[in-house]
Amino acid sequence: MRRSPTKTRRRAVRHSVRLECQVVRERDFRLVADRIVNLSATGLVVSPADPALTGERLIVSFRIPHSGYWVDAEATVARVVHGRRPGEHTRSLALELENVEDIPQLLLGRALRRCPPAPPGHRPGRRGVVALGALLS
Repeated sequence: MRRSPTKTRRRAVRHSVRLECQVVRERDFRLVADRIVNLSATGLVVSPADPALTGERLIVSFRIPHSGYWVDAEATVARVVHGRRPGEHTRSLALELENVEDIPQLLLGRALRRCPPAPPGHRPGRRGVVALGALLS
């Protein structure tokens, strides 16, 4: 039995930004979040955030950094951050952008090159356990 080769999915580089935005639920148009914490060409993290469920459909509107152009797009909640893990300080939502038009996508990609990359987040797992064990020894 032949297996098809798996596609390697390259993640877009996240950039640290502080932008105002409007994120509303698609079903009732209630405001869910109003600030972008980091942004990439394919998604964004917004905070502070009202409760939302993973997979929930949202509508996002924000201004592209360093320009006067606005992006209006649909998004899906990819991850809900509750602020309970180390390194997390508040509730936030990771959103995956969908149906972004070609021109705004191009302008967003160019504008993000001028923004600094987001620092890597805390990665839970064995590294923390091994480091803690070394400190206790």
